[in-house]
Amino acid sequence: MYRKALENNEKIFAVAPMMEWTDRHCRVFHRQLSRHALLYTEMVAAAAVIHGDREKLLGYSTAEHPIACQLGGSDPAELGEASKIVRDFGYDEVNLNVGCPSDRVQSGRFGACLMREPELVGELISSMKAASDISITLKCRIGVDDQDPEEALDKVADAAVSAGADAIWVHARKAWLKGLSPKENRDIPPLDYDRVYRLKARLPGVFIGINGGIADLASAKTHLEHMDGVMLGRAAYHDPWVLAGVDPLVKELPAPVLRRREAIEAFLPYMADKLEAGVRLTNMTKHILGLFHGVPGARAWRRRLTVDAVRPGAGLEVVHAALAEIGADALDKSAPPLQEEENAAA
Repeated sequence: MYRKALENNEKIFAVAPMMEWTDRHCRVFHRQLSRHALLYTEMVAAAAVIHGDREKLLGYSTAEHPIACQLGGSDPAELGEASKIVRDFGYDEVNLNVGCPSDRVQSGRFGACLMREPELVGELISSMKAASDISITLKCRIGVDDQDPEEALDKVADAAVSAGADAIWVHARKAWLKGLSPKENRDIPPLDYDRVYRLKARLPGVFIGINGGIADLASAKTHLEHMDGVMLGRAAYHDPWVLAGVDPLVKELPAPVLRRREAIEAFLPYMADKLEAGVRLTNMTKHILGLFHGVPGARAWRRRLTVDAVRPGAGLEVVHAALAEIGADALDKSAPPLQEEENAAA
């Protein structure tokens, strides 16, 4: 995937792995909006993949492809074994987390603290490559704590590339391992996009993608003038309509849906199947709350889903009632997300 993208000068748009957000229901919904965005799982510990309920941790719908599984860990043998399991589940990619700053992750000696151990990062990537024939990638920060980002990022990137990493996704902020919460680490350390641009300029033959604070498609388009890929996190989750502009942006192909309502209609059969299987409605509707962001009736849409979807026995009638809160004009309005952004800025 990444080699082909480099050879053909094709860009990749990804939705970042986000704990408690990018679960299998979220990913199926996002796939209704884009056929070509690369979707990521939540981070899964390698040890859990080996010893835990694999179907619960790794199960997904075939419609989710292309899909990547993000692993956390610091033991080469464990990550190699977990990568093989992920490959056997049919994933397109395994990604190593070297960016999460949470205390729980640090206590397991993985996540962002591995920025301090580039040699170990190389060993981990090497073990993962040896165990699996799918893409093995890295997601990291530009540094942690008082590290010099020039040296820290170069060392980790070089170790990963030497070990055979197929791509590097960089969150363009430092992580502060002490004193900031994971939430604060997503906002307080300043963004340094130029540092990631310099990494790409130094490694022209390596796929380098950028992440962090990218709020909309217009910004993504600007980054893609410098980078091979762009990854959106919270912006794509809280305003998922942005994903309807991905296929036109990176593939010059029509969006799979032209109206927000169509995305819900496409998601309804999946929700019906999962309700039949015993999944609670709220576990699915929490991922669609932001679809009508900025549209008349959006507040009533969110309120209806938030209040009614949690009730025992709640079914698709709740979704239909929530749709009725959106005005007919807004439901039928058709405009590509990038065009909407440009119109709003004019």
